[in-house]
Amino acid sequence: MTFDMSQFHQVFFDETAEHLVNMESLLLAINVQQPESEDLNAIFRAAHSIKGGAATFGFSDLAELTHVLENLLDKVRKNELPLSRDIVDASLLSGDLLKEMLAFHRGDEPVDEARIAVLKQKLEQLSVPGAAAVPSAPVAAPAVAASGRLHIEIYPPVAMAVEELWQRLAALGSLQIMQALDEQADPVIPALAVLTTASPCDDVVEMLAFLLPPESFKVVEDITVEDDGVGFFSLPALAPAGDIAFEEDGFGLFAPLPASTASQNADIAFEEDGFGLFAPLPAATASSKPGVAFEEDGFGLFEPLVAAPAAAPVPAAHHAPSPAKEPVRAEPRAATAGAATAGENSIRVSTDKVDLLLNLVGELVITQSMLMQYGSGLDSVEHENLLNSISLLQRNSRELQEAVMSIRMMPIAFVFNRFPRVVRDLAGKLDKQVELKMVGENTELDKGFIEKLSDPLTHLVRNSLDHGIESPEQRRAKGKKETGLLTLRAFHEGGSIVIEVTDDGAGLRRDKILSKARESGLPVSDTMSDTEVWALIFEPGFSTAAEVTDVSGRGVGMDVVRKNIVAMGGRIDISSMVDIGTTMTIRLPLTLAIMDGMSIKIADETYVLPLNYILESLQPKPSEVKTIAGRGQVVSVRGEYLPIVSVAEYFSIDAPASQPDKSILIIVESSSQKVALMVDELLGQQQFVVKNLEANYRKVEGLSGATIMGDGRVALILDVAAIVRMNLQKAHGEILTAQLH
Repeated sequence: MTFDMSQFHQVFFDETAEHLVNMESLLLAINVQQPESEDLNAIFRAAHSIKGGAATFGFSDLAELTHVLENLLDKVRKNELPLSRDIVDASLLSGDLLKEMLAFHRGDEPVDEARIAVLKQKLEQLSVPGAAAVPSAPVAAPAVAASGRLHIEIYPPVAMAVEELWQRLAALGSLQIMQALDEQADPVIPALAVLTTASPCDDVVEMLAFLLPPESFKVVEDITVEDDGVGFFSLPALAPAGDIAFEEDGFGLFAPLPASTASQNADIAFEEDGFGLFAPLPAATASSKPGVAFEEDGFGLFEPLVAAPAAAPVPAAHHAPSPAKEPVRAEPRAATAGAATAGENSIRVSTDKVDLLLNLVGELVITQSMLMQYGSGLDSVEHENLLNSISLLQRNSRELQEAVMSIRMMPIAFVFNRFPRVVRDLAGKLDKQVELKMVGENTELDKGFIEKLSDPLTHLVRNSLDHGIESPEQRRAKGKKETGLLTLRAFHEGGSIVIEVTDDGAGLRRDKILSKARESGLPVSDTMSDTEVWALIFEPGFSTAAEVTDVSGRGVGMDVVRKNIVAMGGRIDISSMVDIGTTMTIRLPLTLAIMDGMSIKIADETYVLPLNYILESLQPKPSEVKTIAGRGQVVSVRGEYLPIVSVAEYFSIDAPASQPDKSILIIVESSSQKVALMVDELLGQQQFVVKNLEANYRKVEGLSGATIMGDGRVALILDVAAIVRMNLQKAHGEILTAQLH
């Protein structure tokens, strides 16, 4: 009887990913000079577990590489080899390559076998006691030569104008467009281009990842690799006809049996460390309890059988399974393929099911709002029981909504845990000493944010290391510690989650930013506040770097960081002091699905303002409203003059002109910029279910979505960040015009 092992592939993928994360964390934290034996054993066990699982499921490429790594780690833990930085680096590179190989088996691109062969050779050389350090090989990614060529394919949907994308790529080298994007063709013809650049492929991919979704582009390096004969199986000439032959390492499912063993035992023999499906049974055990034996670690899928099987089936050759939807898990755990035990307290659930449940709860919230709307017009005495039931429904709906939303909540540690490796690698590349401190890793936020936060945070961390923290010599000259401090901090504040990236480096220089802004033709003046000056670094193409490096300096990224954060309904602020440091603060709502908001009225139209942007509302006195030439009307709020933005004028609503002192002003803040939105009436505060406007209509500047009100009408949700940004650009444009005249 054959047994379908593919049904357990997802379990293997999840467990292997967890082992790789644990192994990387231990390697980054280990003391190379005086390593703890328990840490060494834990790293070895992680590699051993991956190898055993890979061999069990027939992923021989993973098993082969992990076996070579395991041999090296085994010698280190047995004190046959001293731990060194080279060994730690090689082990980290092994983890990186194993992640790529694991992604291949989940349906991603195949990994270049030449890279695997180079890494194996490095691990084997490090395993020899007294061997000289092996020069680092380009294992993480093949390097692009000074005239390297990258073939770039662009597929719809494209989130930006293709011409703008070509301009950004052309800034990195020489770009030749081979084929324009044709979305009308059937099938769609992708855009093709060849980029000749000195930039590493990783940097080009990183830039495109900021601009486009991952399925919209593909980058292929124009590198020819000779076949070095790396293969999975080596067939000895004298192998018995009925057996499966192996490489000298013995990787595979079945190893040839020595004659003496074969004559005494019909079971299947193993490597000396015993990984595989079935282990040979000692004679005494076999006679008393025939069946399947296990390794001491417990790799295997079946409990011992009552009767020994007549013959062990040979598993079919594995294939790359189709990509599976990433599951949501309540907490990381070492899952097994067997039946759930009574002690398990978490399950893996597809995110599709959680999203469906959240959508249904959203519809329930809308229905509950409708009932509240209808109930508000009923007599409270005559319909007391009905109104009490509606109130109870409201409370239960709120609790159900919070419970369902909590399922999607995940610790931000899933993002933070990647940065010890990023900081270590970049600090070494930049020849800087940096200590990373993480605070609030258990702070939870929506899984959708977890996936989208990784790239913006990575760019902010890279900027802090490159532009913020100084070299040891510079820090010593300033009287600072040679080791810089980079802090990642997350915490809840009101209805938002706040994430801070803080460094104790050189800080932002106001004069340098203004000078660069003038060179770039941006409308600036010496009277701008520090907050306005700091915001200039988010302008497209803006960079104060003296030279372009492989870390930063191209002026690509910070504008996309802000764009991505704003797309999540958040904002980013900067505070900085010269030679003290810089803090980048990201504020996000707890979830994108359901929000608290204030409904407002302009003429006969109803709009919704997200509550997390609102500071206060007021009706000003006539004396508090002023008109400034070239700037329009402003209102004085406790000595601070704020620009007044008429929502009716912004959206060209046909309504009678109104005066600020006869209207309601709502003070909102985005990116440390405040404006007063002029509206006719405040209708009330409540929860709203956010519906995507682009998916159902199209993108409208100044609107972030729509919602269904209690009376069944559709209300549009204001994009406060876009309104504030447009008002600021308008003001800067007027300042520049005044300066020219």
